[in-house]
Amino acid sequence: MMMLKRYTFWFIAAVLFQFLNAIIHTISLFITPTGDNETEQQMITLITTYKMDLGAGFHPTFFNLFTALSSCLTFLFLFAALTNGYLLLKHTAASVMRGIITINLAIFGMLLLVVTYFTFLFPVVSVGIVVVNLVAALIFLPKDGSDLAL
Repeated sequence: MMMLKRYTFWFIAAVLFQFLNAIIHTISLFITPTGDNETEQQMITLITTYKMDLGAGFHPTFFNLFTALSSCLTFLFLFAALTNGYLLLKHTAASVMRGIITINLAIFGMLLLVVTYFTFLFPVVSVGIVVVNLVAALIFLPKDGSDLAL
């Protein structure tokens, strides 16, 4: 029970969920969309083949844009997980960790608002779990810098 009162438990959980989200979103980059009926198949054909002229020689499909956006989410999670994991391994001071966790919380909190409004349940839950762990880590982070050991 004492472990749940240590910020490192919650921050390590946030890092693990950030890695897990990066892996899951990477897998989604290799899945080919398929339609269940004729209308869905027609929509997928348009999304994957119709090239819009967006000027300056830029002619992407909606699927190209979606893939780019999805890969950015993967890289965001991976960057955060690697950076946070590195700081944990280096036993970074509490004052620095408070700032890092606050920055993570701001970024992933805003991401949670965006995915809640624009996406579906799975991304909302996966980002929400990261946010909850970051909030708990910030709450249990000691103010005096003690208890920073893993």
